[in-house]
Amino acid sequence: MFDEILAFEKERNHRLQNIRADEELRTLSLEWMIKADAHKYTYNFEWMGVPIIKFPNDMIVFQELVWHLRPDLIIETGVAHGGSILYSASLLQLIGHGEVIGIDNDIRQHNRKRLEKLPIMERIELHEEDSLSPDLHKYLAKRTKDKKVLVVLDSMHTHQHVLGELDAYSSYVNVGSYIVLPDTFIELFPKGYYKNRPWDVGNNPMTALAEFLSKNKDFEVDTYFSEKAVISESINGYIKRSSRI
Repeated sequence: MFDEILAFEKERNHRLQNIRADEELRTLSLEWMIKADAHKYTYNFEWMGVPIIKFPNDMIVFQELVWHLRPDLIIETGVAHGGSILYSASLLQLIGHGEVIGIDNDIRQHNRKRLEKLPIMERIELHEEDSLSPDLHKYLAKRTKDKKVLVVLDSMHTHQHVLGELDAYSSYVNVGSYIVLPDTFIELFPKGYYKNRPWDVGNNPMTALAEFLSKNKDFEVDTYFSEKAVISESINGYIKRSSRI
């Protein structure tokens, strides 16, 4: 039985290598994502009755990562409706331990009330403040001590803000754990696509990640998780801490 499991994993790794090498598949997937985004495709899903603005593929990959890591604490910047923090808390509930800290500078009252009615909120701590607030990070430094921490950075998507978050939150990530960075796909969408937003090609999470990795050699993109979804908002967005320099 153990040999069969190893054989399946070997076959899967071979399939993923082929996916990574398939330029045509990546091109078609990006075209599909742009076409689907015109219909706000990712806005159409819920978790526990609450909107979760994600590609389903990304949700499946994220649960693999959480099961693999079994973190004590998941920190997420960007709460929006709250579906993502509920999803993280649900995964930790299945594992049997862990908490979620959700951070947003504007948690709408109607969203907070809906979240607070759910029993899974026992695993969630909400903070309505700037994700880069010095007071918040004094608290997080204590809160993360001696814990295995997974970080998801999904708030403001400009280069400078994401770079600030990467610099600040990377300090909480243990060797072997990850930062998950959504919305890197902005760099691959047509220039000017986000005309009503402060981010664009050349100014987004992917460009911030490139600068962060150039200065932080103890982090690296884990292509196993980053590329298996294919249709994904987190292209090259699973960043593993490989050492602590």
